[in-house]
Amino acid sequence: MTVVEDRPATAGAPPPRRGNPLLALLRNSWRQLTSMRTALILLFLLAVAAVPGSIFPQRSVSRENVAEYFTAHPKLAPAIDRLFAFDVYASPWFAAIYLLLFTSLIGCVLPRLRDHIRALRTVPPDAPKRLDRLPQHAPAAERPEEPAAVAAEIAKTLRRRRWRTRLRETPDGWTVAAEKGYLKETGNLLFHFAMLAVLVGVGFGHWYGWHANRLLVEGADQGFCSAVTQFDESVLGPRVDASDLPDFCVRMTDFESTFQSSGVPKSFEATVEVSENGGDYRPDRFTVNDPLRLDGANINLIGQGYAPVLRYTDRYGVSQTKVVPFLPGDLNMTSEGVVQFPDVNLDPATGARDPKLQMGFEGVFLPTGGTDGTATSKFPAADNPVLYIAAYRGDLGLDVGKPSSVYALNREQIADGDLKKISGERPYVLRPGEKWTLDDGSTLEFAGIRRFATISIRHDPTQFLMLIGAVLGLAGLMLSLFTHRRRVWFRVVPAENGSAIEAGGLPRTDYPGFGDEFAALARHIKEGTP
Repeated sequence: MTVVEDRPATAGAPPPRRGNPLLALLRNSWRQLTSMRTALILLFLLAVAAVPGSIFPQRSVSRENVAEYFTAHPKLAPAIDRLFAFDVYASPWFAAIYLLLFTSLIGCVLPRLRDHIRALRTVPPDAPKRLDRLPQHAPAAERPEEPAAVAAEIAKTLRRRRWRTRLRETPDGWTVAAEKGYLKETGNLLFHFAMLAVLVGVGFGHWYGWHANRLLVEGADQGFCSAVTQFDESVLGPRVDASDLPDFCVRMTDFESTFQSSGVPKSFEATVEVSENGGDYRPDRFTVNDPLRLDGANINLIGQGYAPVLRYTDRYGVSQTKVVPFLPGDLNMTSEGVVQFPDVNLDPATGARDPKLQMGFEGVFLPTGGTDGTATSKFPAADNPVLYIAAYRGDLGLDVGKPSSVYALNREQIADGDLKKISGERPYVLRPGEKWTLDDGSTLEFAGIRRFATISIRHDPTQFLMLIGAVLGLAGLMLSLFTHRRRVWFRVVPAENGSAIEAGGLPRTDYPGFGDEFAALARHIKEGTP
């Protein structure tokens, strides 16, 4: 039986040092955050977090669509709104993933950049003693020249082929070490820095950029200027004020579009007049893929449609004309719209307005109506324009202070009986130039058609940075994928008839074609061909 005695600690020996647990936790957390695995996970999470932005309507894009979603889903919408479903890209959880990914990339890239610079300054290592143990090996072959001359020629040939080369003299002869493929890590780092540039561009573009939408109808009387109140929708960045918007005015004088036989749009072109900084109007044109570039904003053409011109003459003989855009609902431009005349049937003696005598018209416009009587357009061009329209008289509900759509009548007013349909069950059919006489002697005339364009006005101060980042990222990705690290060594020793050359090769990365490249290189070296 063996007895184990307890031995006291050596007198005077210092106690073992114990590190700070908080610093250790922070160090390990930073190491995990800056690992490539974490960066890939965060990149995947960022892509997943962006999915709700494509499923649910976003307030930054269309507040009307968000309002329609609340109307269609009164119970679901408030619940998911608390999770920022309608403001995905401005939500705290999306920003957290974004910032963590940004931090992870910086912590991952900077140490790798330091190591890469150190590797670029390091010469290729000397040849190992046993070249025959390398994955690629060429047995010794003889050449008649002296070893020093052969080694110098090998080094010159490798440099000509863009290998980093190091010539060394050894006790038994000469060695030539060469390495190639550093652009792989350069491309990898370039790709990661390009991603950082894109992330910076997205962040600063959100802060200092802005965008707005506007429906622009043909005619000098239908133009607009760069003011928030004159945009249909506008979103300004947190660092942008309404006074920071550039000074310009635009009016569209003509709009042309062509279509394929199937109805698919072939080309759009808008002819406009532009005034910048209070100057004179100048003519210009822009199309879908060629935006109108102004000082501080770009105007993009994103849609088009038709705006019927309707003239209403009340029973007192007073006429009002309105150009009303009808929104297309299908490929053949079957369009729906509403025109409202709240200031009609005024008493000529007092000038007072009776809300119960306001007029509203709701209809469907067909650019090319068919002969079957259906309210569906057969082609998007205005080859046979037809307007199916219904008339309503009463209180339009415009004075109650509640927001309402300009593309639909107030359904609450209709349901309450304050707005009554006076045109019967079937809509009336109008063609350009025709009039419709109503029950009180008033008339509605289909005076003509104008075209409208849906435009997007945008300013992103980091657009060029993001373009450069995307180009550099693509270039870095190509370098990383198609460049391979590899090393070759040549040992030249004296032989009976001159020199003996032995070669070995080692791929630093997976490179299936390295065997053929090494064999061709060794053959050229041994034969003395350039």
